[in-house]
Amino acid sequence: MSLEVKEKTQVRLVFMGAAGVGKTSLIRRFLDDSFETKHRRTVEELHSKEYEFSGVKVKVEILDTSGSYAFPAMRKLSIRNSDAFALVYSIDDAESLETVKNLRDEILEVKEDKLTPILVVGNKSDRDECRQVNSEDVLAMVELDWNNNYLEASAKENEHVVEVFRELLQQTNLPRRLSPALRRRRETFPKDAGFRPPMNKTNSCTSVPSCSTLPPSQDKTKPPGTTGKKHQTGPGSA
Repeated sequence: MSLEVKEKTQVRLVFMGAAGVGKTSLIRRFLDDSFETKHRRTVEELHSKEYEFSGVKVKVEILDTSGSYAFPAMRKLSIRNSDAFALVYSIDDAESLETVKNLRDEILEVKEDKLTPILVVGNKSDRDECRQVNSEDVLAMVELDWNNNYLEASAKENEHVVEVFRELLQQTNLPRRLSPALRRRRETFPKDAGFRPPMNKTNSCTSVPSCSTLPPSQDKTKPPGTTGKKHQTGPGSA
């Protein structure tokens, strides 16, 4: 993989988001190019792998967190000890985006740094026919209002998964300035920060009969700080 990391020899990336949005699937796809269709719950799992970038060996730690908020102390510790954050939501679950907003607020509060590297990831782009979240709205919010980066990906189809990790690794070494990708994207937006593209309602699940028959998401996530249902430890989360 042609990823570049400069200066640092060890970085920790943490993946956070509601249950079932595909945090573990993204990580597994990146680490061993595998994908499991069955959702398995997890509390917390740390992966560690050494890579060589530009002739420098770098230890990359990837922390996979639970979608449950039953362990606020564990979550805060994970935030405090990490370098960059992937906040994952599912494009077919509008509630999971609300979880991302709450998590970002908590990260900024714990880290006490508005320039903390954060990448918002809209996973399950392969389910576009069931889309509940408009990508242009999220792009405007994340990159204009939050000054963070945004990508859509599909762990199932292995689309933009490497880009997710590349962007995170670049951000760990560029915390004080915008990444080239973000600079290019912001130049394409109007200067009015209040700009919001119109919602695309044609892709809503309400207009797609095949999506309305899908079972509801497991463990609807509560905002950080509230009590959630405790998850059983497992090999990964969907």
